[in-house]
Amino acid sequence: MAKKEETPNMVEQFAEFKELKNIDKTTMISVLEESFRNVLAKMFGTDENLDVILNPDKGDVQIFQNLQVVPDGAVENPNLQISLTDARADDDPEAEVGEEHSREIIFEKFGRRAILNLRQTLQSRILDLQKEAIYNKFKDMEGELITGEVYQTWSRETLLLDDDKNELLLPKSESIPGDYFRKGETIRAVVSNVDNKNNNPKITVSRVSEAFLRRLFELEVPEIHDGLISIRAVARIPGERAKIAVESYDDRIDPVGACVGVKGSRIHGIVRELHNENIDVINYTSNTALFIQRALSPAHISSIRLDEENKKAEVFLRPEEVSLAIGKNGHNIKLATELTGYEIDVYRDTEMIYEDDIFLDDFRDEIEAWVIDALKECGCMTAKSVLNTPRDVLAEKSDLEENTIDDVIEILKREYEEDEEPADAAGESDK
Repeated sequence: MAKKEETPNMVEQFAEFKELKNIDKTTMISVLEESFRNVLAKMFGTDENLDVILNPDKGDVQIFQNLQVVPDGAVENPNLQISLTDARADDDPEAEVGEEHSREIIFEKFGRRAILNLRQTLQSRILDLQKEAIYNKFKDMEGELITGEVYQTWSRETLLLDDDKNELLLPKSESIPGDYFRKGETIRAVVSNVDNKNNNPKITVSRVSEAFLRRLFELEVPEIHDGLISIRAVARIPGERAKIAVESYDDRIDPVGACVGVKGSRIHGIVRELHNENIDVINYTSNTALFIQRALSPAHISSIRLDEENKKAEVFLRPEEVSLAIGKNGHNIKLATELTGYEIDVYRDTEMIYEDDIFLDDFRDEIEAWVIDALKECGCMTAKSVLNTPRDVLAEKSDLEENTIDDVIEILKREYEEDEEPADAAGESDK
């Protein structure tokens, strides 16, 4: 009796495994049938004439062998044929030569070795299936945020376990400088790479990739998660500094303000996660010159020349602004280059009179923003750069109407005339 129970128990055990590893019912039946067929094929030389009927709900298995009925004494292969006398004696009294006779096979009767062979085959297939499921699950999660518990730390990598006890590897090269983990600590990262070499899934996670910063913002800023704000570009020097360009699809939402939060409430959590990485959030714009200007913040650009075909930009700044544009250890210009996709060269603009030059943004009360943006797009960032550019060149590069350009020039000239009047008046009074 004990042997007869072994096969049904295996079905029940497989059903239990299915619940734990989220293997669907169809796959469960397919794997169990495949395992039976592999063992039966070794026993009978073939499984082509075998029917394996599974009922996983009840936990039973029925196996039928389909044999061709031949005259007595003409049986050449007992695994494919059966004599007429044997067929009629096997609950088929009306059997005739040439017909097919089905005979039920009681698997338990083949003994403990056959049962053990089936169990090993089944376990091996289940293990392969488990690895395949893990690979497929995490392959679909590449670039997604994941939480893991620190299980063990070595000099070159840290082993994490997720909620299902799957192993995640965090290499030292994918850790933020300053990362120090204790056993049992819960940390966040993104799935960066999943491979399945020799059917052995390896899941690598990262805390230094741009995707990690993106996912943290999605987690902390509901407007990004809901699709009201889009992250258009990200550049990072892990543990040091990052720049992120955002854009709002709703004019009522300030994307930078939403990302930073009231008194920095939203961005502070991200900064702490990244070991005080300094994060600049800027407004994205399709205006390349303006986007480069924003990316180089806190430096203020005097003028810019673009080579859109070769993705290069020559940026001219006041001497005191150059160090701000480059940044400590060159971080600011490096991040601006990554963020905009343009190779940026910085130059000191020695031709301008800096003492009395004024940035165009300071005229937003008198000149409409779209007009200022159009002038910036053609490389004019300051009042003097506009006044020193021929009128016809401004019209050609900015696509502004001539009367609009005349109005702008008049406003800018008036600013300098007003500055000069007190000096002239003082001179006259002295006389």
